Amino acid sequence: MIEFTIYGEPVAQGRPRATTINGMVWMYDPKKSRDFKQYVKLAASDHRPPNLFKGPLELEVKVYKSTLKSFSKKKAAAAERGELRPSKKPDVDNYIKGIKDGLNKVLWQDDSQIVDLHVSKFYSEKPRIEIKVTPLSQEEEQLCLSLISKQL
Repeated sequence: MIEFTIYGEPVAQGRPRATTINGMVWMYDPKKSRDFKQYVKLAASDHRPPNLFKGPLELEVKVYKSTLKSFSKKKAAAAERGELRPSKKPDVDNYIKGIKDGLNKVLWQDDSQIVDLHVSKFYSEKPRIEIKVTPLSQEEEQLCLSLISKQL
């Protein structure tokens, strides 16, 4: 199992943009989404396993958005305790797209390996993303455990 935290405001995956070059249509990520994926990749590289995971994976992600400025002190305290949760846009799946893309070729071969996914949104005064990746094959779990013991 690999666990780590990415600090900073989470960014939801933006809609792809299109341009025409020499009569061909090219699709690309908006700059904000592209920069966020690079940031995720950089933060995750410190937790890179010796070999990329190849088997099935479980991914747990907790997204902590900034507490809204319009919140009263009472509401802000409830949000910090997790009693008040963000239920407006962006959707959790838009957050997870950028995160999974950023972790491709850093922790795993391809995000299609994720067979179990848990995503939650919260408010916090300290915006961040908490990520936990658990290999579901015994062989890769043992590899993870040996990596963790070397770090200690």
